[in-house]
Amino acid sequence: MPTFDHAFDWARRQVADGPLPTAVLGVATAEGVVALDAFGSERGRAASVDDHYPLFSITKPLIGLAALRLIEEGRLTFESPLTNAVPEFGAGRDDVVRLRHLVSHTSGIGEPPLDTPGGLRPSLLAPGRDFEAGTVSRYSTIAFEGVAALIEHASGAPWERAVAAVGERADAPGLTFDADASPHAPVDAAEQGVDYARFAALRHPGAGALARAADLLAIGGALLRNDGSLVAPVTYDAMLRPLTAGLPKLDPYPASRGQDWGSTWNLRHAAPGLLARDTFGHGGWAGTEFWITPSRGVCFVLLTNIGGGFGRFGVDADELHNAVAAAD
Repeated sequence: MPTFDHAFDWARRQVADGPLPTAVLGVATAEGVVALDAFGSERGRAASVDDHYPLFSITKPLIGLAALRLIEEGRLTFESPLTNAVPEFGAGRDDVVRLRHLVSHTSGIGEPPLDTPGGLRPSLLAPGRDFEAGTVSRYSTIAFEGVAALIEHASGAPWERAVAAVGERADAPGLTFDADASPHAPVDAAEQGVDYARFAALRHPGAGALARAADLLAIGGALLRNDGSLVAPVTYDAMLRPLTAGLPKLDPYPASRGQDWGSTWNLRHAAPGLLARDTFGHGGWAGTEFWITPSRGVCFVLLTNIGGGFGRFGVDADELHNAVAAAD
């Protein structure tokens, strides 16, 4: 079994030398967790591997898995229009926004601030569009308010229940939208333009989840097994089908990044900095990372809490990707 020493040394350095205030790094295979450690302390308390952290945009594939379950049950399809759940959406638009647009960042919905003071549903319903649905890829978090609405319409239950069911099927009971569960509010959030208390109160379906490293590793392990516990094998293949191939890609994910969007998953199939070409997963605004590389039979989770992410300090997370993928 690989030891992943280089990966854990990388995480240790980012905390010891900065910029990360704390971090938890975990690695798993299809058989389960193989390595897990915590680094750093805040306010006199050492970080623990059992700590919850705000996931921010790693929330997106979690709600995506919930939507896929409803597709398997015949309650949704990728072609389901958002107006099925929100009839008042799109006033003045001459296109149709469908589930496949919402989960692939191609909806054209104008993006409000992450901590939008107007609330999620009013922000979703704001008039206008950035582009015709399906013609351009531009990262969107408010689109997941639409995914949540479609889940509720199709299931007849709160969308949070569908996300909790994802955790139950993967033996990941720690998924929550309660910000009080974590002692690791992101540092520098206000300086990076986010009122964290206002954001947390939104319980954002595109960015508001919190979890422990073990929870995400359980989900990653289930996907590595591809045993049907989360989604059927045919659904697994569909969720990793690129939905943005050939489309213009706008900041912050231009074509030069070498990725496409599947059904909520970031498919880094041509990322110039990576050793592996089949890595998929997601990152989050506070530096959180969750990535799966089937060819290596491994997934990893990095939980941390630096507002705006550590890229603004010149730290390259691809170093961690490669240290995990190349472990022997």
